[in-house]
Amino acid sequence: MLIKKELTGLQKNISLKNLTTFKIGGPARYFLTFHNKEEAIEAINWAKNNSLPFFILGGGSNLLVSDRGFNGLAIKFQIANCKFQNENAKLKIISAGAGVKLSDLVKLSFDEGLSGLEWAAGIPQATLGGAIWGNVGAFGKTIGEIVGKVEVIKLQIANCKLQNENAKLKIFKNKECEFGYKDSIFKQDKSLIILSAELILEKKNKEEVQEEVKRTLQYRKAHHPIEPSAGSVFKNEKLKTKNEKIFSIFPESRIFESKGEIPAGWLIEQCGLKGKKIGGAQISPKHANFIVNRGAAKANDIVKLIKLIRQKVQKKFNVVLEEEIQYLGF
Repeated sequence: MLIKKELTGLQKNISLKNLTTFKIGGPARYFLTFHNKEEAIEAINWAKNNSLPFFILGGGSNLLVSDRGFNGLAIKFQIANCKFQNENAKLKIISAGAGVKLSDLVKLSFDEGLSGLEWAAGIPQATLGGAIWGNVGAFGKTIGEIVGKVEVIKLQIANCKLQNENAKLKIFKNKECEFGYKDSIFKQDKSLIILSAELILEKKNKEEVQEEVKRTLQYRKAHHPIEPSAGSVFKNEKLKTKNEKIFSIFPESRIFESKGEIPAGWLIEQCGLKGKKIGGAQISPKHANFIVNRGAAKANDIVKLIKLIRQKVQKKFNVVLEEEIQYLGF
C-alpha cells in the first residue's frame, strides 16, 4: 500500500505488548499519540485516507491484542489535564482529560477527602476515557454514577474522509450517556471519541475516605491475582427466569438474588475450572473470572481458555457468558 502522507510523530511497528495490562500482543503497524482535538482529527483522517482501520488506546486494560498485532493505526490518549471546577459545601467537581489514570484520580480523592471513587482503588492502568466508555465499576458502584458531563468529538464521516469542519465537539450530560451495565452510548456509537469529563465527588471526612480506599486495596490484594491480566473477563449474569435451574441445582446460589446477578467467577468455579492452564495462560486460582499471563502467554492461549469457559458454563448452567474484554487484530 502506498501511504499518501506521513504524520508528525507517526511511528511504525510499535509493540502493543507493554501497552496492555495483559502484557500480550504483537505490533501496531502504525502508532501515534494525540494531545488535543486537532491532533486526533488529523490522525483519524490520515487513517481513513490510507484505508486503514484505527483504534483508540487508553490504558490497555480490558484489551487482548492478537499475537499478529494490529494492521492499522493505534492512537494513544495523552489528554491528561486535571483541575477542580466550581464547588459548594457538599460537592466538588473534577474536570479531567480522557487520558488521566483512574489511579491518579483516586489519589487526588484520597488526598482531598473526596468520596465517590474509593471502589476504583487498585484498578491497574485504566484511564478515565476507557472507564467511561465501558462504565467501569466494582463493589456495586460505577463511574457513571459520578459523571456530570462528558466532552466528545462527534465524527461526521462523508466520502470516507473526515474534515475538521465535520468533526464537532459535543457535550453529553449524564442521562445522555446512556450508562448501563458495562455499557454506554460511547461504546455503542463508534463516531464518539471521549476527550474529557467532569466528575462530581462528595466532600467527606478525609480519614473516612482514606480508610475506605485502604480497605478496597486490601480486598483486591487478598482476592485478585497479581499476575498480568485484563481484569474481569466476563460480565456477571443478570438474573432471569432461566436462572431458576441454577437455583434448583445449587440452592446456595440464592444468596445472589438480592444483588440481581450471579457472579461470572462463581459460575466458572462451579465448573471446576479454577486454576486451569493452557499454554502460558491460567484461570486464576484466586478469582475464576480473571485469566492471567503466567509469563509467556500468547493471545491464542487466552482465546482458548475463554472458549473453554463459555462452553463449560453454557453446558452446566445454560448461561452464555459475555466477554468484557475487547479484541484487537483478530
